[in-house]
Amino acid sequence: MLDSDLAELYEVTTKRLNEQVKRNRGRFPADFMFQLNLDESRHLRSQIATSKTGRGGRRYQPYVFTEHGALMLASVLNSEAAIHASIQIVRTFIRLRELLATHRELARKLEQMEKKYDSQFKAIFEVIEQLMESPEDPERKPIGFAP
Repeated sequence: MLDSDLAELYEVTTKRLNEQVKRNRGRFPADFMFQLNLDESRHLRSQIATSKTGRGGRRYQPYVFTEHGALMLASVLNSEAAIHASIQIVRTFIRLRELLATHRELARKLEQMEKKYDSQFKAIFEVIEQLMESPEDPERKPIGFAP
């Protein structure tokens, strides 16, 4: 996420957010955040509603934060929104881990069932296939009374 988007989310100014990043630089390694280059940031600019270079607007390239950087940022900011966001992020990661553990357990159980019942199901499917095959036009007796 862009620094300006996170600033809005955490209810602080982008300037304040970036100040805290600079003051806590050791908490933001390269895999937590990086700064866009000039070419990358040009793609973000609106063609109509942007100010000319040197006349307001951004004077530096925006920072981009990964999910780990966004969490770390929430921990260094002191706004109520950042505190609540930090708590929600932690709860979300805990829930995701619980879901992953549940899915792993379910996948393990399914694999065990496949191994245990594979031969039994195979026999059933073979019988079903045989029943579904059409017979070779056997001679049929007519139904009803012969005159």
